[in-house]
Amino acid sequence: VRRHGRRPGRLMPAPSTTLSTARLRLEPVEPRHFDGLRLISGDAAVMHHITGRAETPEETAAFVARHQAKWAQLGHAWWAFVAIDSGEIVGTGAVQNIEYDLGNPLELCWRLRADQQGKGYATEAALAMARFAFEELRAGEVLAVCRPENAASSAVMRRIGMRYRGIERWYETDTEVYRLVPGHEPHHGGPVKTAGPA
Repeated sequence: VRRHGRRPGRLMPAPSTTLSTARLRLEPVEPRHFDGLRLISGDAAVMHHITGRAETPEETAAFVARHQAKWAQLGHAWWAFVAIDSGEIVGTGAVQNIEYDLGNPLELCWRLRADQQGKGYATEAALAMARFAFEELRAGEVLAVCRPENAASSAVMRRIGMRYRGIERWYETDTEVYRLVPGHEPHHGGPVKTAGPA
């Protein structure tokens, strides 16, 4: 992992950290991402396993504002996944505390635009986010949760080396829980480069 613009010995990441992989640039969400995020959160099919319904434009705008504030406060929140070759937003994801409670473990989350699913973007982004959690946040573990019927998400969890932990109650529903610890993620997908604000 190559770091840019960081002070030696700094334990917390810069307030906004961009990650780069072979095909993606993970940019902390901000208002310029709104239109691209609407193609994801405004799609009922994409949101079916998450909230069960499409977000309204007002909810997406509030989401962006909320997570801009979390980047400044915590140094981790949601990214927009931008395809390097096209500049399009193909997904979004985060390292965040489960149920938004700082006393809970960190989790990886992601959602992909409907027409960009099945291309390996979720796996690539999830692996980058896990490395960020371990190397920048010094996390001793990360979890990921999904509804039992969400086979696509659980497949990504297994693909990045996560181990099934069981069914647990999170977000007011029964979820499958997967766990990853440092050193157990696969070594593929190319280098993950991190950078603070431009």
